[in-house]
Amino acid sequence: MSANILIVDDEADIRNLIQGILEDEGYAIRQAANAKQAYEEIEQQSPDLIVLDIWLRESEHDGLEILAKVKEEDPALPIIMISGHGTIETAVSAIKKGAYDFIEKPFKADRLLLMIRRALETAELRRENEKLKQKSGESYKLITESAQMQAFKQTLEKAAPTNSRILLTGEPGTGKDLVSRLLHKYSNRADKPFLALNCATLHPERLERELFGSEGGTMGLLEQADTGTLLLDEVADMPLETQGKIVRVLQEQKFQKLGGDKFVEVDVRIIASTNRDLEQAVEEGLFRQDLYYRLNVVPVQVPPLREHLEDISALIEYFSEAISGQTGIPVKTFSEKAIGAMKAYGWPGNVRQLRNVVEWVMIMNSNSAEDVIETDHLPPEINPTNSPAGNSELNINFMDLPLREAREMFERDYLLSQVKRFGGNISKTAEFIGMERSAFHRKLKSLQILTTEKEEGRPENNKRKRA
Repeated sequence: MSANILIVDDEADIRNLIQGILEDEGYAIRQAANAKQAYEEIEQQSPDLIVLDIWLRESEHDGLEILAKVKEEDPALPIIMISGHGTIETAVSAIKKGAYDFIEKPFKADRLLLMIRRALETAELRRENEKLKQKSGESYKLITESAQMQAFKQTLEKAAPTNSRILLTGEPGTGKDLVSRLLHKYSNRADKPFLALNCATLHPERLERELFGSEGGTMGLLEQADTGTLLLDEVADMPLETQGKIVRVLQEQKFQKLGGDKFVEVDVRIIASTNRDLEQAVEEGLFRQDLYYRLNVVPVQVPPLREHLEDISALIEYFSEAISGQTGIPVKTFSEKAIGAMKAYGWPGNVRQLRNVVEWVMIMNSNSAEDVIETDHLPPEINPTNSPAGNSELNINFMDLPLREAREMFERDYLLSQVKRFGGNISKTAEFIGMERSAFHRKLKSLQILTTEKEEGRPENNKRKRA
């Protein structure tokens, strides 16, 4: 959806000129000739950005007065000031009152467009970080039913108060953003700002502007996060030149704004996250070794979902309640068979994928009178028997086989799925399917199913060794 821009200028020719330039770029444009019309347009629909002339004839308020009034009501609304009679003092006054930037008439179209793009991008980034600020005060729940996640939570609780820099690594979807907020929550900076910057989505020039800010213009995230925490998300995608500047910030705890010559001192805790191998990136010359060592003070590996499948039941319940609260869809209960099928799945997208599946299932069954989700309600990638092609292939295989071979094929597939479901734990698998452990081992051997479970130290193994 294109941005909605309001042009406020007393000269119709200027308004029409700017409108033509911006409409060619796909923006939706409205016009106002004075303060009264501007306030009416804003009240009717808040714009995404305002291009505002400082000197307005036949207007109850001039541009600076409109700027102050609009900023009082909506501090996040970006406003670019224009003037044909501007001075440095006027520009500084406009910036101090909250304007994003100032441009003199006559101006080049390219410069105006660049300024507008930057202002809109900055406003969007600020909105995203405002959401993060609000979220950082919420009670985030780390599901810790499994022993591994209990140990992981203890690691976070130990690392958080140290004030050391932390490098979060893990596959996409494991919840590194949640972990970073929990680290902030458990830290001594919990009541201070928490901000995030996604290094993978920004052009290098904009990335530095957002980090450091500009002299006489916007305040960068480093300055905004002073005394708090800054997350550098997907730090492996940060340009090498910017990496060098970050090294100096980490060394000296101070930086210079773009276009400035004075140093700004800050006290910011840096958390970095990535789903890539930074050591390999260092070897390939794509990531600075000195930055890697400075970020990797406390390395924290976020476990993939397949390594703590015991948490799936609690995660499903948590997501179901959260999605119900957001959408109004009634909470659904997942049957043991459905949960079993979900535990047998590999989850390449990790916890994020699990949440999406829970939401999909709830939406697709929102009009159903049934409150319990069964295996046939699950998407085909998790329960292949829901796929028509899968069903026909399965039927052909079984129908073409003698009873003994069909039974053996079913048993093998069933037991393989159950062993995978319980992460290779033979004792838990045997208990679930109702077999004695030694009998289960014999069955696996007869079906030529190999397992990797270690059995050293078990009484029956020791007996065999003594024999």
